[in-house]
Amino acid sequence: MYRKSSERMPARIRQRGIGLPATIFVITVLALIVVALADLTQDSNIGFAQNFQSQRAFYAAESGAQVALNRVFVGSVACNASLVDIDFNASGTNPGLENCTAALSCSQVSVAGTDYFTISSQAVCGSGMERATRSIEVRAHE
Repeated sequence: MYRKSSERMPARIRQRGIGLPATIFVITVLALIVVALADLTQDSNIGFAQNFQSQRAFYAAESGAQVALNRVFVGSVACNASLVDIDFNASGTNPGLENCTAALSCSQVSVAGTDYFTISSQAVCGSGMERATRSIEVRAHE
């Protein structure tokens, strides 16, 4: 009886070809995991930067409102729609609010002889994808 050539080979020789496909599969899976982790890290970094700029914009808007209140109540500046805006880069003494500006406005209403002031402060920090805008409105009376 004539035997096939594959039956004459020992079992370990017939299984010799599985190593290469298994290695390629493992390398492919590991490469996909590395790419997914890199993408996740990049998204996390962008989210952190946006959150950071958002907090800076909030503090710049809050500082702008406080400065406007000071100008109106202490500095005797007229309350109108265009208070002087604040550029936090101009002074150089606010490194935490660098690249931030605050646009200020004020309106006045008299009710029963009492003057009520509404001060709005809109701050913008950063640029591009990291740009954040926050607004604060404060009401005060004399």
